Amino acid sequence: MSLPPRRDDQRRFWRLLRSGCSLAEASACLGMNEATGWRWFQQAGGMPPLSLVESPQTRALDIAEREQILAGINQNLSIRDIATQLGRAPSTVSRELERNKGRPSNGTGNTGPWGYSPHLAQKRADHRAARPKPALLATNQRLHDEVQDRLKHNHSPEQISRRLAEDFPDDPEMRVSHETIYQSLYVESRGALKRELAKHLRTGRKLRKPRRNSQERRGRIPDQVNISQRPPEVEDRTVPGHWEGDLIVGKNSASAIGTLVERKTGCTLLLHLPKRHGALEVQQAMIEAMSVLPQTLKQTLTWDQGSELSNHIQIAAATDLDIYFCDPHSPWQRGSNENTNGLLRQYFPKGTDLSLHGPGYLDYVAAELNNRPRKRLSWKTPAEALDQLLSEPFNPSTVALTG
Repeated sequence: MSLPPRRDDQRRFWRLLRSGCSLAEASACLGMNEATGWRWFQQAGGMPPLSLVESPQTRALDIAEREQILAGINQNLSIRDIATQLGRAPSTVSRELERNKGRPSNGTGNTGPWGYSPHLAQKRADHRAARPKPALLATNQRLHDEVQDRLKHNHSPEQISRRLAEDFPDDPEMRVSHETIYQSLYVESRGALKRELAKHLRTGRKLRKPRRNSQERRGRIPDQVNISQRPPEVEDRTVPGHWEGDLIVGKNSASAIGTLVERKTGCTLLLHLPKRHGALEVQQAMIEAMSVLPQTLKQTLTWDQGSELSNHIQIAAATDLDIYFCDPHSPWQRGSNENTNGLLRQYFPKGTDLSLHGPGYLDYVAAELNNRPRKRLSWKTPAEALDQLLSEPFNPSTVALTG
């Protein structure tokens, strides 16, 4: 018989997932196989149980804190003063006293006007915290049926929770939090609702996707500079030398081509990445592509949150580019590049192996795009627009990376 998992191991498992590790990586860090990690993930419905969520202070009062509450009562301290001594919210102390109010002492019990007993309060708390508890929607059939019917009408759990309080104002039995509804749908051990009802939620996910905190939403690329700090001259396209970049990926993300677009002229460069498209490969290709450009065309580069540009500091040092990163999930902040990537799909269809295209073909595609008339350039081509900016003629094939 296998031993149950240690709670600190499970906490570490969820902490690794929230930091951006994959299931396989998190499992390996704990010295267990991936199947075990996947089972934990499925059993929890894709979200860490509340009992495993770490916080600076445990959510429940302990016996020492309860005895300190009694000492404060005997000293005739206010609820706010007692809460300050405990480092708790006044509402926590107030709720504790209301929940465990007893008969006032007759002088022998020394419990003060609240009739509060720390040991009795602890005993009640232990009883309430006993697990496993039956799910609310499994024990209240009327509430269960009401929630299920509203889910079938595509109401969200929060809408259901708030509306039940409106529709049944005098019936406390018809109350349920939106988190309880989510857990009943997703958590295996609390499956009071049929899991197929999850298809009526807006996302339709079979598992819950944990939210990232603000630090994680900024991405995992160290020392990145946000697009909000980019010079305003980049936005209005008055000065050349400001680039936007990205990767277009092939079948199963196994192959890729780097794309660079100059904002003022629309000039396109393609990075040949025949084998891999990790940070080192992109760094080498970027440095080689930029090395043939005049200094006036090397001002800034704006990229998305892709980890392929993790070596941005090395790239900036070698190319004299100031590199900025877009906000997560904000492709419109690289509008020129996104538009060009759409044009490139005419040559590199989605779902194909991009490693089959050699540097010569990438030169050809870059030249075609750079010699297409553009409306925003008054029907000049990007090559002509760039040639007008520079003192020497512009040959697109000389700046398209040749591997």
